[in-house]
Amino acid sequence: MSVAAVIVNYGTAELVVQCIDSLQETRWECDRLQVYVVDNASSDNSVEEIQAVISERGWNEWVELLCAPSNGGFAFGNNVGIRRALAGDDPSMGAVWLLNSDTIVRPGALESLLQALETHPQAGIVGSRLEDMDGTSQRSAFRFQTIGREWARGLNLGLWFKLFPNAEVAPVQVDQEYETDWLAGASMLIRREVIDDTGLLDEGYFLYYEEVDYCLRAARQNWRTVYVPTSRVVHLVGQSSGVTSRDADDRRLPKYWYESRARFFTQNYGKMSRIIADISWLTGHLLYRARCFLQRKSITFPKCMVRDFVRFNFWWPSRVG
Repeated sequence: MSVAAVIVNYGTAELVVQCIDSLQETRWECDRLQVYVVDNASSDNSVEEIQAVISERGWNEWVELLCAPSNGGFAFGNNVGIRRALAGDDPSMGAVWLLNSDTIVRPGALESLLQALETHPQAGIVGSRLEDMDGTSQRSAFRFQTIGREWARGLNLGLWFKLFPNAEVAPVQVDQEYETDWLAGASMLIRREVIDDTGLLDEGYFLYYEEVDYCLRAARQNWRTVYVPTSRVVHLVGQSSGVTSRDADDRRLPKYWYESRARFFTQNYGKMSRIIADISWLTGHLLYRARCFLQRKSITFPKCMVRDFVRFNFWWPSRVG
């Protein structure tokens, strides 16, 4: 099977080059690996820098740089690469591998993903074990967000998760292959037939929730999603976006995070469900803050989250979605 890898860039030329470099050994783990780097109209010299390295290192044969007309977001950029891959002249291209620019692929990562597709014929999407440089595992397999899980997420109470373990969106991972609801989009291999059935990523998401939405849409087409821990990929968390980095608690979530969350609930569960989910998260979170106050504990959520949450979900002039 041939594989098309898509890497979206926005001002992260050095990371993109590092990612491509890590794919050199991986090239031989499938019949043919074609890499499409999509520059999302970066405001710096990314295009010139990446193209220069491709030429200098003789990567032209298997790496192609595409320039998107605008910065339409993660889904938009990936779709540019997916369309190019599907329009190619390789009939054996059987899967598209979405890779974040801030990833470094370990040897054997692609081979493990392809083996998982072969072992599980109903698996349409398979994803890697994301990890730090030192091998520490990162959460990368999740449950779908629901109204009940929004309440639990806002409440952030360990006892609640012990009583209702399925309320946890990000459960503890085990180092074995298993079916999950959705995977982090940093390393996600999508079978071509899934794209035929489900279509492309929803470009209404600028950043965040696009992979959740896609896995849910695929599940509704009876495709399963599988976590594959033997496929190991280093994820330099948040270096391409700056939002999910280790100091995220000190940062404010951007408006587009709230827009993506609102879109996910509205598109997939309906407007009323979105309203109930908003109320659930907020009431749960206010209880969490009251508990932190009484127990003199620090708040472990991004800055200004309550204010921004109310502003973007309940204050009509600035409400998103």
